[in-house]
Amino acid sequence: MPRSKPDTVSAVLARGRLGIPSVVFFVIAAAAPLTVIAGGATTGWSVTGVAGIPVAYLVVAAVLALFAVGYVAMSRRIVNAGAFYTYVTRGFGRPAGVAAAMVALVAYNAMQIGLYGGFGAVLAQFLDDRYGWNVTWWLCALLAWVVVAILGLLRIDLNGKVLAVMLLAECAVALVFDAVMVAHPADGSVSFDTLAPSHLFTAGIGAALVTAITGFVGFEGTVVFSEETRDPRRTVARATYIAVGVTGLLYGLSAWAMSVATGPDKIVQAATEDGTDLIFNLVSPHLGSSVVTIGRVLFITSLFAALLSFHHTVARYLFALGRERVLPAVLGRTSRRTGAPKAGSITQSALAVAVLIGYAIANADPIVHLFFWVTVTGGLGVLVLMTATSAAVIGFFARLNHNEGAWRALVAPLIATVALLAILGVTVNEFDTLLGVDPDSPLRWLFPAAYAAAAVVGVIWALILRRWAQHTYEAIGLGADSAAAPLRTPDVLRQPA
Repeated sequence: MPRSKPDTVSAVLARGRLGIPSVVFFVIAAAAPLTVIAGGATTGWSVTGVAGIPVAYLVVAAVLALFAVGYVAMSRRIVNAGAFYTYVTRGFGRPAGVAAAMVALVAYNAMQIGLYGGFGAVLAQFLDDRYGWNVTWWLCALLAWVVVAILGLLRIDLNGKVLAVMLLAECAVALVFDAVMVAHPADGSVSFDTLAPSHLFTAGIGAALVTAITGFVGFEGTVVFSEETRDPRRTVARATYIAVGVTGLLYGLSAWAMSVATGPDKIVQAATEDGTDLIFNLVSPHLGSSVVTIGRVLFITSLFAALLSFHHTVARYLFALGRERVLPAVLGRTSRRTGAPKAGSITQSALAVAVLIGYAIANADPIVHLFFWVTVTGGLGVLVLMTATSAAVIGFFARLNHNEGAWRALVAPLIATVALLAILGVTVNEFDTLLGVDPDSPLRWLFPAAYAAAAVVGVIWALILRRWAQHTYEAIGLGADSAAAPLRTPDVLRQPA
């Protein structure tokens, strides 16, 4: 076997570099709180026409908290950067696991690359409004791409510090804005109408729940960084619950505060007219222009932080699949100097720049065609993965002797699976509304069909490996132990294929 290059070492990520705060910063940064508040909530109101977006965020947070019960219970037994891929493998078998891996690669790449469209367009508009600089969106996007590509090759803890500064600043500004909006309610009275549970039974609430759940995409990434934490079994559990709790409360509070400032009966119209400027327009009469400008800058850095976090997620999925030889083994190499998944990071960067160049040449709309369409599709893929993983938790514990109790091993995952299936069904059914296309547009089925195709490719590839590369097939789901797979397969993976 050829020797690795001097600066790389296979199969091992840098261990012990992340504590609970760092993992929380990574996953909440991926959720991009200020982006969700300024852009996601306003889009939800304008697209669905439902005033109850704040209560939708809280309901989704509750569903994901249930999902997290089984998710973190499984994380105590499995430490693998493959996350959803590994969990589905352990719950349903290797073909299903490889199918999940292919879906994950499409979904997380879609989330990461789609964000470049939003970042480029928002930064270009800001530079034009503030300084009169006429800069194209793709030049701004490429600037972000260069920085992300470099940071992706550096130490993971350094990246955590960068994200920490950005995340703390944007959360602080969001809370200041919330306080200002609540202190200046429409008509002089604070209303809690948009938090009323009755909104959950109104027409269009399904689309509202779908809009809300896209704001949480990224929290599940705690497991992706598990191999690089100091205490995986403790860190992943706490970071997951903290991420769900913080984002859920922040989204619900901020969306409610905006409805207080406009009045519950006027929030849909205001969001439709002002779009992402709504929150800034609501606070600007009460704050200095410099504070509002800081908020707009942090809106841009929020997008960048999400770009960086999703880049790391994709790189680690590629690393996990390369280490287990499901994909080319070169992807399973890490940098000896930094411990980063070098080949996976470079591969993700190459794919991203190729897509950006294609969109620039096609002169496509960066907001609609790249940011909105592609990230919404990425969110759909992550929803598919969460649903499958929640069910896989049940399958995993069903054939394992354990002391988790019925709540963690069965009840909570079962309730979460049913709830996620319902949201997934509504998502697919109303995907034309989410994309903003006609009901008979082929795009409403083309994007979801991409995941079906990816899953089929994954199953076929797994069956090929079972037939022609048995040792590789047996390594699926083993993580760092995959190198020893030809010698012995752990009992936990001795299951029907």
